[in-house]
Amino acid sequence: MIHHRLLPVLILGITGLMSSRAEAHFLFIRIGGQAEAGRQVDVFFSEIARAGDPRFVPRIAHTKLWMQTTPGKFQPLKVRRLPDRLRSRLPTGKTVAISGECTWGVLTRNVPFLLRYFPGAIFGDAKQLNSLRPRPKVPLQVVATVHADRVVLTALVDGKPLPGAMFTTVDDDLVNEELTADKQGRAVFRPDADGHYCVYTKRVIPGAGSYGGKNFTETRDFATLAFQWPLVPRGGDKQAISLFQQALSTRATWKDFPGFTAAVIGTVDGRRFSGTARVAADGSISSDLDEQHAVEWVEDQLGSMTMHRRASSGSQPPPVLRFADQNDKHPLGRLLTFLGGAMASSYRVRDGQITVVNRAIGPQHMTITVLDNQKNTEGKFLPRSYTVQYWEAKTGQLLRTQSFQNRWTRVGGYDLPARLTVSTASATGLNVRSLKLAGHKLLVKAAK
Repeated sequence: MIHHRLLPVLILGITGLMSSRAEAHFLFIRIGGQAEAGRQVDVFFSEIARAGDPRFVPRIAHTKLWMQTTPGKFQPLKVRRLPDRLRSRLPTGKTVAISGECTWGVLTRNVPFLLRYFPGAIFGDAKQLNSLRPRPKVPLQVVATVHADRVVLTALVDGKPLPGAMFTTVDDDLVNEELTADKQGRAVFRPDADGHYCVYTKRVIPGAGSYGGKNFTETRDFATLAFQWPLVPRGGDKQAISLFQQALSTRATWKDFPGFTAAVIGTVDGRRFSGTARVAADGSISSDLDEQHAVEWVEDQLGSMTMHRRASSGSQPPPVLRFADQNDKHPLGRLLTFLGGAMASSYRVRDGQITVVNRAIGPQHMTITVLDNQKNTEGKFLPRSYTVQYWEAKTGQLLRTQSFQNRWTRVGGYDLPARLTVSTASATGLNVRSLKLAGHKLLVKAAK
């Protein structure tokens, strides 16, 4: 049994290969949920599984990954090097199996040996996963057949089952279990709790050779498989739902909003404009501006601010959310995944406030990151500044970044927009647009 309070997620690998002192480093794959910039798969080599060790990234930078979403079709993934890990992109929401390989090189521990890793990971619907196939010509790999209450593991050597293979499973708390495969190379693993798990097996192959100019007398292969259990969570997590609803309750809203009018001045694409704007009680926007080119932008911005401030009418079904991972130390807060919906939404919540909103919108991923809020008279939060990043969904290329600065004015019992500045940085340069509202007058609601 292994315990380490600093390792909350998947661990794959071996112990004590990197130095003579007691030290453990592991190679593992983690498939993430919908988050900033979309959905990612990370490869770590570290003694701390929640963050990689930058010292060893150059040694694993040549790692190759393949994605399988259709049986027998293995698509190479473009692997990018980050300071402490390797990363690649995955399609939103699809059932997927990841297969990888990394030859570390020759090490000497009693004897010189060639060290090779064959990591893997799976995510998604069990029926679809069970239709996927092992990647051909892999020296050692772990494949799984998933059932409602168990996972049947098989170690494959060059595509053939390895009888009597020894599997080690590791859970979130680094408690492990040893399993021995039968004559068909199969072993049954029954996860006893929700969480992230990994399974690894090893094989030692006698035989001399050379790699990178160094001689070795044997090859040590380690194959791993990582997955979340259950593979596709059903239903919401009460704690995640409560965290999200509490954050929603701290936002300043316009209850019984009557609408308002205001004078407007500003700049769009270097051209000044002025006029008036009207926000109706139902949230509809109209304007009378002296520059027609500014109308669409002004009405879009006022419409967005109004949509986020107007209180919801009537009873709404409770949101269905789950924690996306076990990382409760992220600087921007816990990541919550919204189950269902067309935009693969996820959020981060910290200190009772929503700090991040992620959306998948057609060919783009969008992330809103709140930088600064202010409290109003009732102690509710109003946004002062936030950024919005847009990434191309297919490639992950950053398309543009927008910075928003909001200022508010109190009129009656309502916090109304007073000023907005939007700075957009893209490949074409920096563009700044602004509007200022003054002379706010609340409208009188018509009697029912």
